[in-house]
Amino acid sequence: MYSEEDLLQLSALQHFVFCRRQCALIHIEQAWVENLFTAEGRIMHEDVHKAGAQKKNDVKIERGLALRSLELGLSGKADVVEFHKSQDGKKTVPFPVEYKRGKPKTDDSDKVQLCAQAMCLEEMLGLHVSCGALFYGKTRHRLDVEFDETLRKETEDTAVRLHKFIAEGKTPPAVYTSKCDSCSFVDMCLPKLVARNLPVNRYLKEGIKEI
Repeated sequence: MYSEEDLLQLSALQHFVFCRRQCALIHIEQAWVENLFTAEGRIMHEDVHKAGAQKKNDVKIERGLALRSLELGLSGKADVVEFHKSQDGKKTVPFPVEYKRGKPKTDDSDKVQLCAQAMCLEEMLGLHVSCGALFYGKTRHRLDVEFDETLRKETEDTAVRLHKFIAEGKTPPAVYTSKCDSCSFVDMCLPKLVARNLPVNRYLKEGIKEI
């Protein structure tokens, strides 16, 4: 069990799985770069949160719900949590929905973040959360996610590695992959230049060209 002082941002899980260097820049070096993609994502989340609570048929919808797990050592907010009635009608079942600007990723970064939200809800409410969904702005569709044992284990292990990573306080070197092109830190990180291992004078010249 972690203490309140040890809690990390829940979103750091997604950053850690997506790119450890990005995670370090944000959560260790406290850097942030705004671009078109991050601005669109921020506006989407703000619009979702300010819509407030509502009820549709038998589904209660809470937005911007504060989450916390002392077992995972994480805290943050859920974009949306829908509370559905169980089949017997005797209780409500939480169904977290995370909003993303783009489209489904090839890695599990978004699924791990959503699963962590579910595990926070379970710890806070004492209820089992079996599934949730990721809503992608680019496709305008929901992707249902089942919180099976494999995903839960991946989420728990990732949280442990994240805490160790942040505690070590070391930013890893840049390694270029195709996903770098859509990262808001690409102009700060310059992964293509770092990979080429240029002399300092050429690195500076090429860096200016890249920017």
